[in-house]
Amino acid sequence: MPGRDDRETTLDGLRGVRVYQYVDGYRFSVDALLLYSFVHLRHARGIADLGTGSGIIGLLLARKYASAHVLLIELQESLFSLAQRNILINGLEERVTAVMADITEIRSVLSPISLDVIVSNPPFRKPATGRLSIGQERQIARHEMKMTLPDLAGAASYLLKEKGRFFMIYHPERLPETMDTLRRNRLEPKKVRFVHNDPDSVSKMVLIEAVKDGQSGMKVDRPLFIYKPDGSYTDEVQEMYG
Repeated sequence: MPGRDDRETTLDGLRGVRVYQYVDGYRFSVDALLLYSFVHLRHARGIADLGTGSGIIGLLLARKYASAHVLLIELQESLFSLAQRNILINGLEERVTAVMADITEIRSVLSPISLDVIVSNPPFRKPATGRLSIGQERQIARHEMKMTLPDLAGAASYLLKEKGRFFMIYHPERLPETMDTLRRNRLEPKKVRFVHNDPDSVSKMVLIEAVKDGQSGMKVDRPLFIYKPDGSYTDEVQEMYG
């Protein structure tokens, strides 16, 4: 069995996928659901979730693409152990593999140009900006302490086949930097969608799709609103939750 520690966990579910999460650690949020729902492809055979955490996004994609083999790549040992455990409780051990690896050293772990799809919900705050999360696990997941944007783009470009697709969710304030970094790594931005709490709020997240060695030309999709005026989820988000 995968290694475990004695920290308290909860068993949570999303669209038929169950995941254990630490009560006092990094936990998935609506970001994971938004990124999963942003992936629209007819088929995919090789998928990787970079910085997978508990594995929720990769596991959801494994259910969505029934013929795909999925890699859950995680640096932190505590979260890697959870991802291993969550593969088993969902009965996906024949198609999903957890890999404990540093993104910056991915070339020594995995073969190049081997995947069709890569997704990532990476840390987007620079170490000196924003409020630091309590606990190192959450700090690493949310702040660029162990992985920078160029690290992520370089790893994605290395792993993707030509015309493979990279999906990420990031902070709108860093969109110009993100576009430049993706292009420097042969990842051409093809679609963006801004996410707002409601129609009266500024964008809090942006979903980005890029294609390796793709042609120039980008579509800006209609904005995505999370909440109605009464505080409940919009119909679109409720549909995502299934």
